[in-house]
Amino acid sequence: MKNATDIRCRCLVGGQVQGVGFRPFVYRLAVEEGLSGQVGNTSDGVCLELQGEAAAVERFLRRLPEELPPLARLARLERTDLPPDPALSGTPFQIVQSTGRSGHSVLVSPDMGICADCLRDMRDPRNPRFGYAFTNCTNCGPRYTITRSIPYDRATTSMACFPLCPRCAAEYGDPLDRRFHAQPVACPECGPRLWLVTHAQDSAPPARVTPGAARTTLRQAADLLRNGDILALKGLGGFQLACDARQDAAVARLRERKSRPHKALAVMLPDGEAARGLCDLSPAHEALLLSPEKPIVLCPLRRGAAADALSPLLAPDTGTLGIMLPYTPLHAALFDVLDEDAALPPALVMTSANARGEPLCLGNREALSRLGAQADAFLLHNRDILVRVDDSVAGVFPGSTDAGNQPFFHRRARGYVPRPVPLALAGEDAPTVCGAGAELKATLCLTRGGYAFVSQHIGDLENLPTFRFYEEVSAHLENLLEVRPQLLVCDLHPDFLSARWAEDRARREGLPLLRLQHHAAHAAAVLAECGELDGALALCLDGTGLGEDGQIWGGELIHMALGDLSWRRLGRLRPFALPGGEAAIREPWRLALALREQLAQTSLPASWTDAPDRDLPAAWSDALLHDARAAACAQAPMLREMLRRGVNSPLTSSCGRLFDAVAAELGICLTTSYEGQAAIRLERLAGLATRPDAPPEGTEAFLRPPDGAPDLWEVDCAALFAAVQADAATDGAAAAALRFHGRLAGSLAHMAAQAAARTGCRAVALAGGCLQNALLARLLPQALRGHGLRPLLPVELPPGDGGLSLGQAAWGLRALRLRQLP
Repeated sequence: MKNATDIRCRCLVGGQVQGVGFRPFVYRLAVEEGLSGQVGNTSDGVCLELQGEAAAVERFLRRLPEELPPLARLARLERTDLPPDPALSGTPFQIVQSTGRSGHSVLVSPDMGICADCLRDMRDPRNPRFGYAFTNCTNCGPRYTITRSIPYDRATTSMACFPLCPRCAAEYGDPLDRRFHAQPVACPECGPRLWLVTHAQDSAPPARVTPGAARTTLRQAADLLRNGDILALKGLGGFQLACDARQDAAVARLRERKSRPHKALAVMLPDGEAARGLCDLSPAHEALLLSPEKPIVLCPLRRGAAADALSPLLAPDTGTLGIMLPYTPLHAALFDVLDEDAALPPALVMTSANARGEPLCLGNREALSRLGAQADAFLLHNRDILVRVDDSVAGVFPGSTDAGNQPFFHRRARGYVPRPVPLALAGEDAPTVCGAGAELKATLCLTRGGYAFVSQHIGDLENLPTFRFYEEVSAHLENLLEVRPQLLVCDLHPDFLSARWAEDRARREGLPLLRLQHHAAHAAAVLAECGELDGALALCLDGTGLGEDGQIWGGELIHMALGDLSWRRLGRLRPFALPGGEAAIREPWRLALALREQLAQTSLPASWTDAPDRDLPAAWSDALLHDARAAACAQAPMLREMLRRGVNSPLTSSCGRLFDAVAAELGICLTTSYEGQAAIRLERLAGLATRPDAPPEGTEAFLRPPDGAPDLWEVDCAALFAAVQADAATDGAAAAALRFHGRLAGSLAHMAAQAAARTGCRAVALAGGCLQNALLARLLPQALRGHGLRPLLPVELPPGDGGLSLGQAAWGLRALRLRQLP
């Protein structure tokens, strides 16, 4: 007989609720409350039925969102009340088998770093998983990188080929065990195997690997690293190259083999204590390092004995270092071996294993084939990686000291993808749109209902292998979400490979195609994330984007009403010349020469002909800089003549190119070996001066009101450049660099204030790659607030091109809703 007070309900729970221990959590909660019913995975989410006393059911539903497992995220909970079922009364609560169908609404969990419980298992000699490099549970481990399809069950992952041994099967089937239905669960008896090979050896795994043999393999790998060799290690989303970060010769060899002379290399440290010994960590830095996502965190280096023990070749251009902690059990096991009898905590360079500009290596044979010239040995395993995912890179949010703040992304990938961005402008019935992204730091975005799914960082679409990776990501994300786009949105630039891909697909599949200007897409991305659908302003500051007038934009003030699908440009940086076109991007001294010519100053700066200031970092006086000085002096007369005649010298309003010009004028970066190098050096140089609490006074003097057509306010780049020259002559390069950042922030804020008075908008979105300059990202919001404006910075995505695809997709959704299609 049923109790007269019993009630029954069915709940459908959506969000990140599969593969994260959600069903055993529901089971335990239901048992604690004395409820009958069942819970199971479906393609619509997790479905649960509850029956019991009304008070117990209500308590259960209150506790559910408050006591979630660490990795679970609720997006919705739909309750339907049902008549009580007499057959359920007094029966035990059950976990039932998963069911699937097309058109699911489940969110796949990102890959998560190893949890503290699994680390304890690995470090306990009495535990069966002692030292086992593939230990995991429902609170950690691979998800996205091993998943073929939904529902997320072992059969649909790359663990399907590893039958469970009796011990693992018992854990997998016990709702009270933290490994209950942890799909990658394994142990040395039944799971993936680890082995070491050299170039001449075969990639096939040994027949069986005992725990002792695995430990021997790790010791061999550790010995190679201690000896200065470079190890290719099969990681979570692809291969990594590792070497000892304390050995100059090893780091130099790695740089030479990767053709990466200056760009910073990330370092993996064993734990937070080691990180504190090397860097000045705020609570926000520590919170990011220790988070389950475990990204690479940009941390300010501490000068001292421990920090000096690291190779100075790791990050020669910047005062920060990308630090990460071991996020896979393989990393943890390797560090445990390296730490044995070590005088200092081990520190390993851990960087993407790929040729320059190409995607990560995925499989064992691919790695042996592609990395033969880079690695001395290979640490392999036989768990397949299904999806390439690079490490995420983040700093703390500008001006943040709180541990609870979000990461400020430079690259969003492992640990965060495919976590969706909620969209206020779309409902559950919204059609699917694909934003094709940009050319550099490419991502693509798919919408499904009220969510936008931005892919992992893909890279620069400048070669066929990376473009193939782009296509691979598109196909996998569509299959995983079980959606197909009804509209494609791409960049205005006709030569972007992402735009050509969108054009070809639209033509093949008969889909409509929209083109959205680069900086309008930047603005739309931030406004869509922040839910600002009415009129708002946006400062879009980056390197290059094709404008609607055919010119090269990059320092734009835009007014956008995303809800009405309208935008217009209200301001910009006053254009200056790019002598030699794209050559000026690689040789910033050309840009400084152009601005000097604009100021009618034909003499070369002393910083090009003399030795650099002795107070500057020694790495900046390398051979490349000396060679660049000679080339600049030799070619300057020819460049001046090109500028006077207007030959091959297109105009640009690019903020990134202005940073390049100032860095060249101050003699710290005349040519570049990677994107953003000049701006990175300029920011570090500014850090050598005393930081102000606010932008300097008088920045409104650099603002020029509209002068006829076009009706645009302008920040005078030549005047800012002249101020840099004057500051350098009187107070030195560091003070000039610092004041430049402040004057630029103040001038842009004044321009935004003029536009705010004209439009009535108080919100100002900040977007573009220049916002990854930490000093500018701190000063600019501060200056805007000084005018009573409300700055909006992206939280879920990078401010640069890595987040641009979201703006394209959001624009496309509104176009479909308003039926504004070509």
